[in-house]
Amino acid sequence: MNGEDRAASAAGVRRAAQRLEGKALVTPLIENEMLNARAGGRVLLKAEILQHCGSFKFRGAYNLLAQLSPEARARGVVAWSSGNHAQGVARAAKLFGAPAVIVMPTDAPALKVEKVRGYGAEIVTYDRYSEDREAIARTIAAERGMAIAPSYDHPAIIEGQGTLALEAARQAADLGARFDLFAVPCGGGGLAAGCALILEELSPETAVWIAEPEGYDEAWASIKAGRRLTADVTLRTIFDAIATPSPGALTFPVLQKRVTGGATVSEEDAAAALAFAFKHLKLVLEPGGAAALAALLAGKIDARGRTLGLVLSGGNVDPALFSRLLDRAG
Repeated sequence: MNGEDRAASAAGVRRAAQRLEGKALVTPLIENEMLNARAGGRVLLKAEILQHCGSFKFRGAYNLLAQLSPEARARGVVAWSSGNHAQGVARAAKLFGAPAVIVMPTDAPALKVEKVRGYGAEIVTYDRYSEDREAIARTIAAERGMAIAPSYDHPAIIEGQGTLALEAARQAADLGARFDLFAVPCGGGGLAAGCALILEELSPETAVWIAEPEGYDEAWASIKAGRRLTADVTLRTIFDAIATPSPGALTFPVLQKRVTGGATVSEEDAAAALAFAFKHLKLVLEPGGAAALAALLAGKIDARGRTLGLVLSGGNVDPALFSRLLDRAG
């Protein structure tokens, strides 16, 4: 299966949920009185930091590998990632007994590198500021006959990530709630697109928002411009998980149709969000995974009088960086 030439769909998200049943964890939807008071509304946090590998990425990775033929899986998969998608692919490949090669930047967080190796994947490093990770991965795929597992721009990846919102909407319904807003951290747009697709079917009145880091906020800029824009990838950032060059060719049309608003967050915003989550939610987040929470706490997403679904998408942060950011937040 290649499948890159088809469009992702809400029906595909539902099929992905069936494949993931019993494989992905059903992560909790958390409510906190202090956060509600601060937001002036009801905030329901989808704690995907508690997913396998510490982020939502396992969902899409498993969904893609599950659809490969046994022969293709035997040849293995290659992916590019700073760490969260890398771990998701490595773990999914291990479950299927498939070889995995992950192209990772030389400055990837040590914690993420260690976990990828722990799942038995081969790591090929590159310089994120001067080399093209996708070109490296495609060369490896061609040489070894491996399938490519893109980090966001593939229907199976998009649909797998969308199962998060399907799950969250069902959990909210059990609490007697419906989302007026749904906010997600955004890099290339796989998570945002998958969530938007299923929410369009389940809850078309829900406004989907994306949160991006300063310097890498090209998804919302692209939506406003009506064309895909590219970030300056030489800019160094703590938001490694969502510091992507541009929205995907497959994700962008979905984002353009369904995303209502975008928020840009600073490193200071992220530090404040990590500190808030650690002190008041008892959760450890990474900067990229905290982007939507950072936007809310900084007043860049308005949840007053409304119910907001907010994704905490990843928690794989090096202890030294985490400590520095907590100190920075004061």
